Amino acid sequence: MDRSIRTVDDVMKLLDGLFVPEADRWTTAGASWWDDFYADRSKPVPFFVSKPDENLASLVERGLIKPGRALDLGCGPGRNALYLTSMGFEVDAIDLSPAAVAWAESRAAEAGAEVRFRCGDAFDLLAAEPGRPYDLIYDSGCFHHLPPHRRISYRALLDRALAPGGHLGLTCFAAGAMGSELSDRDLYGQSRLHGGLAYTPEALSWIFSDLTEIELRRMRDEPSESPLFGESFLWTALFRRETTHRSTASVTP
Repeated sequence: MDRSIRTVDDVMKLLDGLFVPEADRWTTAGASWWDDFYADRSKPVPFFVSKPDENLASLVERGLIKPGRALDLGCGPGRNALYLTSMGFEVDAIDLSPAAVAWAESRAAEAGAEVRFRCGDAFDLLAAEPGRPYDLIYDSGCFHHLPPHRRISYRALLDRALAPGGHLGLTCFAAGAMGSELSDRDLYGQSRLHGGLAYTPEALSWIFSDLTEIELRRMRDEPSESPLFGESFLWTALFRRETTHRSTASVTP
């Protein structure tokens, strides 16, 4: 007889376990999947290029985000972290995959850039080592790999790590273009995430409704010769945490 549920965190872990192991791309147990993904750096994967997201560059150029302390969440090979550093940000960057972090560190060394790279589960790392909050948390493709219940953990991370007046920058799969459009309930029934979840702009606005929405649009396609990365199957968004922000998340991941 199993009676293991006592806390909200116990419930979250139980829900994690409802997905088959190969669906896990959001905890350290999923790091090996990402290591295999990043093993061949010559693969024609769009975001393997050493270019920042076009929306991120646009936000900086328009002054919607200003240099400060930044976290690149799910940094991959570090392309956005390197760009932010070049624009005067103090950057921490986290990824589950040792292979991705090694590639990012190599790129940073070649560029002479100072980025603090960390390898591991961002939920665990930021809970274990709370520090000065970030003026910018930038997530290019991490959020859409989370199962539905971990949106609660994600919002708890923002409550803990995003400074009052700070910004969340986000890119994620756009419904009708990329990602699974199964309902949250059906995802648990199938025990799979189908490579990532699609979102509508209405869903994103609702999920992050405790933040102020500054911008929400499709990413612009960028040609191969462009110095920027852009694929129109993604939403891009910018949200701001107001100085009078009240925490709405109730779970510590």
